[in-house]
Amino acid sequence: MPQADFDICVIGGGINGAGIARDAAGRGLRVLLVEAGDLGGATSSNSTKLIHGGLRYLEYCEFRLVREALKEREVLMDLAPHIIRPMEFILPHDENLRSAWMIRMGLFLYDNMGRRNKLKKSHGIHLSAHEAGDVLNDRYWQAFSYSDCVVDDARLVVANVMDAAERGAVVMPRTGCTNLEQEGNVWRISLRDVAGRVFTRTASAAVNATGPWVRGFLESSGLTGPETPRIRLVKGSHIVVPRLYEGDYSYVFQQPDRRIVFAMPYEYAYTLIGTTEVDFDGDPSGAQIEEREINYLCNAANRSFKAQIAPDQIIWSYSGVRPLLEDENESATAVTRDYQLILDRTHGPPLLSVFGGKITTYRRLSEQAVDELCGGRRWTAAEQLPGGNIPDGNMDAYMQAQAQRYPWLPPEMLYRYAHTYGTRMDVFLQNSNSLNDLGRHLGEGIFEAEVYYLAAAEWARTVEDIL
Repeated sequence: MPQADFDICVIGGGINGAGIARDAAGRGLRVLLVEAGDLGGATSSNSTKLIHGGLRYLEYCEFRLVREALKEREVLMDLAPHIIRPMEFILPHDENLRSAWMIRMGLFLYDNMGRRNKLKKSHGIHLSAHEAGDVLNDRYWQAFSYSDCVVDDARLVVANVMDAAERGAVVMPRTGCTNLEQEGNVWRISLRDVAGRVFTRTASAAVNATGPWVRGFLESSGLTGPETPRIRLVKGSHIVVPRLYEGDYSYVFQQPDRRIVFAMPYEYAYTLIGTTEVDFDGDPSGAQIEEREINYLCNAANRSFKAQIAPDQIIWSYSGVRPLLEDENESATAVTRDYQLILDRTHGPPLLSVFGGKITTYRRLSEQAVDELCGGRRWTAAEQLPGGNIPDGNMDAYMQAQAQRYPWLPPEMLYRYAHTYGTRMDVFLQNSNSLNDLGRHLGEGIFEAEVYYLAAAEWARTVEDIL
């Protein structure tokens, strides 16, 4: 029988599929990655933009998940310092919701369950002596501070896919898998691209990393079995409003329903507020914010900030659908954020399906997935992602050096380039000595040189891809 075209076909170009493709390619496997839409175009780019252990998961005794996520937080900071950065979170204390001793105990565990070499330790705050006191409602007098990280989630997906491609993977965005069929000892993968062309490829193993479509994909291909988990689709929505406060802090607000809502600095002039948790039934690609979610997030902000907002001040909103493992919990908030890898060999060639997961643990999930399929040397924890080879991970020093190298770049463009592309910014800037050398200005600091780079190196095909 002729050899398969690929060792592994990864179906789904979100964060888990990107991470698995990268890991497998780095172990010397012939990898095909297919994605029906844009890379990271669904759940993976509609998150709260956090790399975190999940402080609130401690309340649900998810100790293993929190420990793993805290360890990964430190690893990812080293891999991509240009798109992952520390953030201090202020948690005002509402004595009607959780006691101060409970929060202190949770923060003690959070500080000590995983490595914390780069982030500050948690501590208490008297708001009368802290700048957060000028921002928060006067009913608060005490708060707590702890550290986590924020991430450009879409860029994290792209960086993983770039690394996979540079290690030999074949990447096909805007190419949907219409059927997966066992043929002898290989999988025959039916594909359709954005132009309507239909073709097939074969692979010795397949990975179903389709996120909220994970079970539906198996069902449509007739590949479900008694061990196939059920998933619960939960929609999380966010709103973006004009900046509500000065300073680089993010805020964490406890809600009367015992959920928490984040408010974070976003893109220079805005504040990002989210997320909601609403059970979802429908096509995940069509998820949109509902009026009740808008009101929930506005009320959450208004309950805690001195500055007040109304729905008509919302600049933008986005919604993502998270595929959570169904654990029969009545509350969407309490459903586990853990993941499960199901390896099915009953059809001959192996089929690995990814259920659940979160951005913070994607690398560890990917490592375990490739271990299941082929073994080999683990390597991704020590190899920086494209653009991430910043000396000592010091972005301030790197930006100062780049300002000297490109003195003609306006500061806001330098900041965006450095925190979007890291050291890869040199690819489209290295032969330029002025803004004129970057080609036509297309608006809002976007020049032709950047667009050409995105098309050549990052599979951008549409205006939406670039934005």
